[in-house]
Amino acid sequence: MQNARLFNYLHLHVIVFIWGFTAVLGALISIEAIPLVWYRMLLATGFVLLFLLLRKVNLKHTRKAIAGFFIAGLLIALHWLAFFGAIKVSNVSVTLAVMSTGAFFTSFLEPLYYRRRIDGYEVLFGVLVVVGLYIIFQFESGYTMGIVLALCSSFLGSLFSVINGKMAIRHRASVISFYELLFGVLCITIYLAFSGDFTSEFFRLSKHDWIYLLILASVCTAYAFIASIHVMKWLSPYTVMLTINLEPVYGIILALLVLGDSENMSPQFYYGALIILVTVLVNGIMKTRRTIKTTAGDVN
Repeated sequence: MQNARLFNYLHLHVIVFIWGFTAVLGALISIEAIPLVWYRMLLATGFVLLFLLLRKVNLKHTRKAIAGFFIAGLLIALHWLAFFGAIKVSNVSVTLAVMSTGAFFTSFLEPLYYRRRIDGYEVLFGVLVVVGLYIIFQFESGYTMGIVLALCSSFLGSLFSVINGKMAIRHRASVISFYELLFGVLCITIYLAFSGDFTSEFFRLSKHDWIYLLILASVCTAYAFIASIHVMKWLSPYTVMLTINLEPVYGIILALLVLGDSENMSPQFYYGALIILVTVLVNGIMKTRRTIKTTAGDVN
């Protein structure tokens, strides 16, 4: 049992490392954000469908459930469009630092969605995140559009997570993933068809782009999603939360190693990013401890 937990803990770090590498791949792929997300979601849908067919999973669901999957699929598509758009107009470091605000969007969206009160310390931590963002804006004004897109992506990702939370209780995670990816790519396809962007140039990709896209869709999307669900069976929510918060750290380090000078930022940027990351980490620790105490109280 102990060896299994250690293995899955190390596996979780690998998964988070892979998620951090997603942003680097976004910078390495030469095509723009919209075709990039379209290819990613299309290929990932195929990989997840193959997994479901091999496991002989039933894909039939009610119209109400399908409608929910559609809304979530649209949200995740918009989230990724803004995410990769931010990388294209700024860089990986800026995008990942700002994306760390997702936990705080969730802190405010979740009470509204589940109709509970907002905790006072979450408001305080939200102010600290704004301070971190202000420092980044102040000293990296050349990346304003990237920061705005990353904030939009962070908000959309948080909204997606909150909505997805209820569906995850009722439906199988891999089935949810398949439908959301399918509807996401369908929405982008409709947009591309009406905008007239489906040209021969759209389907003309370099060999390197194809390789990066296949890695992005298979390893960073389909595999990472399914594997992350598996390790959660062995590890506590506290351990999972702490490890996932390392994603921007892994991503920024990877970006510096792979992309080099284009990722070097001013010292003030790292001060702002550190304020955001530490605040998110402390918030996660407090929230998880409160959950554990509440659960323990209910049991007693």
